[in-house]
Amino acid sequence: MKLNHLNLTVNDVKAAREFLENYFGLKTGNMRGDSFAALFDDDGLVLTLMRGAQVSYPKTFHIGFIQESEERVNEINQRLKEDGFHVEAPQRAHGWTFYVEAPGGFTVEVLC
Repeated sequence: MKLNHLNLTVNDVKAAREFLENYFGLKTGNMRGDSFAALFDDDGLVLTLMRGAQVSYPKTFHIGFIQESEERVNEINQRLKEDGFHVEAPQRAHGWTFYVEAPGGFTVEVLC
């Protein structure tokens, strides 16, 4: 069985949606103003974003986007840096990985 739906509560649906579209290729399929968006990937994932007044995820909570190569991880890391996001260089942990705080109040891991 495959997990293929996740809902995130975010404090800015538009900014979170644009971030996920821009850096991870998700496509928006349904929106309700600035309070809801449904995004889809090419593998059947449905990621919904719902606006919440106060977003407070546990410190270790994150979602991840697994890439096909270290080069791709490095490319995304560099692009985020160039666009003004604070990201550390990728490092070897449980793969080649780094984390970024996404607009909307959640953390994203990029790894291979």
